[in-house]
Amino acid sequence: MATRPNSKTSTPPIDSPDRRRLPPLLRRAWYGLNQAFRRRIAGTGATPDQFTALRCLTEADPKGITQGELTKLMSSDPNTIASLVERMEAAGWIERLPHEKDRRAYRIRVKPDGKRLYKQLRELAISLQASVLTVVPEREREAFLTQLAAVADACREAAEQAPKRKN
Repeated sequence: MATRPNSKTSTPPIDSPDRRRLPPLLRRAWYGLNQAFRRRIAGTGATPDQFTALRCLTEADPKGITQGELTKLMSSDPNTIASLVERMEAAGWIERLPHEKDRRAYRIRVKPDGKRLYKQLRELAISLQASVLTVVPEREREAFLTQLAAVADACREAAEQAPKRKN
């Protein structure tokens, strides 16, 4: 019969059912936040990913950024971003303009309708974030977000260092 470690004296092994695990915690946090935001913005016609794209584009170079740059900023894959950009362009929120140096690339910029939508969505996002972060003591919030950013960076680095899948 296996004995459980005394929680006051030691931490359970990383693979122990008694220990909190990073992947399910991150997934549960992301899923809950995504669903809460999706419900808050349902009447706008936008999705959480479209908000993220508008945020990235709004905060980027005013001349616009390439689809590849948007892919990296959103921590996504090229096919997902290609489809997202097509839908957002069809909705009139963004435009693609020829890149001044690379004939194969386009610069993506936010159009006036996209800027208005972004402002509306941003208010809802800020409100939700403030609400969710109330579970972290105010004096610890910035440190928590800094640590979470470090975890996100470590996850991205691990993905980049992992061997690529062969088709």
